[in-house]
Amino acid sequence: MATSDQSDVVEREVRIAARPETIFPFFTDPAKMVRWKGVHATLDPRPGGVYRVDVTGRDVARGEYVEVTLYSRVVFTWGWEEEGNPIPPGASTVEITLTPDGDETIVRLRHLGLTAEQGSSHAEGWEHFLPRLVIAAEGREPGPDPWVTNHT
Repeated sequence: MATSDQSDVVEREVRIAARPETIFPFFTDPAKMVRWKGVHATLDPRPGGVYRVDVTGRDVARGEYVEVTLYSRVVFTWGWEEEGNPIPPGASTVEITLTPDGDETIVRLRHLGLTAEQGSSHAEGWEHFLPRLVIAAEGREPGPDPWVTNHT
């Protein structure tokens, strides 16, 4: 029997003044990923390929790409490498959809497979990182991530 606490979905949406072709690599190119999230990334953006981002210098998210549709959609599994973490690698799923809107793009993020408590903490994380994505994808510098400087 499924429990209701496994149905929490984090959903966020941002509008970026850039085309999907500009934004897409920020989810698939390690150098672009670490401009907005993480200190190191190993990404192999193809179904079954590794998604691994050292987010803060001690918190490492890992999963694998499930779907990569050029310039429109990226889906990867997600979890934490830390031993004993209740969300092990691959235990949840992140869906990113890029929808063009004139010269801008609507970026929709859905993080599925979390309990309500996990959803709350991950919502906080996405609310921290998505504004950094907006800045980086618009060609500006988001600056040092305070979560990295506070955790190293």
